[in-house]
This record gives sequence, structure tokens and C-alpha cells, in this order.
Amino acid sequence: MTGFDLALPGRLDRRSGGTIYDRRIVERLRAAGARITVHEMSGSYPAADAVARAAAAHVLARARRPLVIDGLALPAFRLRDRDREPGLIALVHHPLAEETGLAPAEAAALRVAERADLARVAGAVVTSRFTARTLAAEYGMAAERIAVVQPGVDRNLAALPAAAGPVRLLSVAAFVPRKGHDVLFQALQRVADLSWSLTCVGAVDRDPELMVRLRKFNNHSILEKRINILGELTDGGLAHAYGAADVFVHPALYEGYGMALSEALSAGLPIVATRGGAVPDTVPEEAGILVAPGDVGALADALRRVIGDAALRRRLAAGSAMAGGRLAGWPEAAADFAVAVARLAA
Repeated sequence: MTGFDLALPGRLDRRSGGTIYDRRIVERLRAAGARITVHEMSGSYPAADAVARAAAAHVLARARRPLVIDGLALPAFRLRDRDREPGLIALVHHPLAEETGLAPAEAAALRVAERADLARVAGAVVTSRFTARTLAAEYGMAAERIAVVQPGVDRNLAALPAAAGPVRLLSVAAFVPRKGHDVLFQALQRVADLSWSLTCVGAVDRDPELMVRLRKFNNHSILEKRINILGELTDGGLAHAYGAADVFVHPALYEGYGMALSEALSAGLPIVATRGGAVPDTVPEEAGILVAPGDVGALADALRRVIGDAALRRRLAAGSAMAGGRLAGWPEAAADFAVAVARLAA
């Protein structure tokens, strides 16, 4: 096993879903003897500033091939202005234009630019079959230029027996508009007559305005003191949070895969989530209840069913555990990633 170079925005130790995927792949491949060189790029992404463009030019000039470029950093390389260069591979967690909160003109510009960038690379590794279908249908990529490598799961997650008292809800996601926390908080307000508590795990510094709005809503509503926002946790702390939960809730408006969902499956947790993006591919129907993205009423109805019915929670938990047992671990995902990179580069 030889290896490749990987270019990504920011540091490899960030705890965003995409960077966790990158880090797990790198760690497992290095452990297997592969030579992986990581280029941590400074600057602003995906709206690449001068610092980002300079970092990309430096990487492009000095990195060996194959060079895998995280999709968030791809605009900085300005590939659409170049001839196709062999050995460049995009790593697409989800199309940039699908981020929630973009103005229509901004989303349209991102879609055009990413389509042009993807036409200049040898191929793309994507993290879900849903994203593969999207790139083929909407971004003009031939199927043979796309490889699907789904995230692995950690095997140290296991839900503890249900405790007496309120039903313990868990949400794991960075506080950004796409993750739908505002929808979740509104839905929970509609089931405030039930006995539950919510623990939120995820970065709180990505969108300060959103956090101010959510905290104000929480502090001035009947939800006060029932929602605990913990911020980011270590791997051990996160494993404990999964183990201490009764139900996993994921109100995201769109997901390119949804690593937190596969972790919930690995932990055997019943799931309440949306059908946004790749979620139906990730969560089988026997493991959870899925509703339309952004639908406060539908999410509240699903939460009412699960919180109020212990037998339903047990059935969904059993389905979740079975589905989680079928998921590949990170060593297998890393091996598949190496094979995909070698095929696309060739």
C-alpha cells in the first residue's frame, strides 16, 4: 500500500462530520502502512479568499499524485480555469450548493462552479449512494468516475438500559442552520406535556447568530431547563452520551450521509429524523421514524409517538441494533477508500 496526499480546509483534528471522516480514514490507512501526507490549508472556504487560493496553489505545486481534495476546499484550487490534470480526486461529502441558508444566487453560482471543478478531476469519492446519484444526475459526472465509500462506525458504542424518569433524547450535530435545531426546539415545545429531556452535542461556534436565537428561545419558553447544550465532546464523552440516551433525534434539513445517524445505529438507538438528502439510505424503516425536513408538526407527532410508547422504542431499538451490526467498521472503510483512490487515479 503506497498512499496519497490529502488537502483539506483547516486542521485534521476539527470535529466536524466531514473532517472526522477524513481523520478516521487517514488514521486507519496509516496504521495499515500507507503513506498519507495531509495538507491543512489556511483561509476561508468554500468562498475561497486570497489566503485559501495561495494555500491551494502551494499544495497543487508540491503535492504528489494522487491528490485527494476535500470538496469544501475544491473552489480554492480554481480547477475550472485549468486543463484536466491527472491524479486529482475530489472527496465530496455533499454538494456545496445544498448548504442551508444560501441565497438562491449564491447556491446557483456554487452549483455551476462545482460542476466545472468536478469536470476537471479524475473522479470523486463520495460518502453515500445518494450523493453518487446526485453527482451523476445534476453535476454531469459519469458513474465510472464516482466511487462510494461510506463512513465506518466505531464499535465501542452501546446504549445502556433505559432508566426511570424522563425519556432521554440525544442530538449530535454542529449548530448550523442545515442541522435543523430550530425546527427541533419548536417541535419539542409542542410535546412539552410529555416527560423528556434533550442533550445536544455539537460545535456552538459556527453560527453565533443562530446560537443567540436558540438560547433565547430556550430560555424564554416552557423548554427551559429541559434542554442541555453541551458543545463538542471528546470521543469518550460522545460514546457516553450515546450510551446514556433513549432516543436519537436528527432534524437535519439535508445530509450527504449523516455519520451521527450511523453512530446511533451502532449504539442501537431508536431514531427520529427527517428524510433530508441521504437520510433514508442511512436509516432503514425498521430503525426509526422519518418525516419531511423542516416540518415542525410532523416532527412533533413523531416525537410524541416515540416518547409516549415504550414498546415502539424497543421495536425501533431492535431494528437499529440489527442495522448497526451490518455497518462496516473504519478499517474496512479505509481499505475501500484506498482502493477507490487507486482506481480513480488510474
